[in-house]
Amino acid sequence: MKQIKVSKLTLNIGVGEPGDKLNKAVKLLEAITHAKAVKTKTMKRIPTWGVRPGLQIGCKVTLRGKKAEEILIMLLKAVDNRIPASKFDDYGSFSFGIKEYIDIQEIEYIPEIGIIGFEAAVTLARPGFRVKARLKSSRLGKKHKITKQEAISFMEEKFNLNKQPGA
Repeated sequence: MKQIKVSKLTLNIGVGEPGDKLNKAVKLLEAITHAKAVKTKTMKRIPTWGVRPGLQIGCKVTLRGKKAEEILIMLLKAVDNRIPASKFDDYGSFSFGIKEYIDIQEIEYIPEIGIIGFEAAVTLARPGFRVKARLKSSRLGKKHKITKQEAISFMEEKFNLNKQPGA
């Protein structure tokens, strides 16, 4: 029950406006993951940014299981298997950014898309974490939660992560 695994990998691109940029972002996520991307909508009105509720300004793809691990390995190569310890939260999850998708060795440059960066968020879990998400949710014990150090150790062992000290 203490074994840690990658629960899900979420790739996210926020472009800030609907239209051509958003369509290019959707194409990029689908080219990287071979999965259908979903457009994300705004929930708030922010007049100074020209944002109103229901406006599509980003896209995301959520991957689980073996496919998530394969894509994660590919993305970690793009950042030289280095993630600062500050990118890990207290619950074992972490996220990192890819400045340009051409940094990923397996993906070729696509001229009609141009240069776009994105964020990858990784959620780690243990068996029994579904207890939190049930209809009548229960609390997890303190010993069953994933700590920051356990998450870093898991990533170092399974994915050959080279942790940057401090940072």
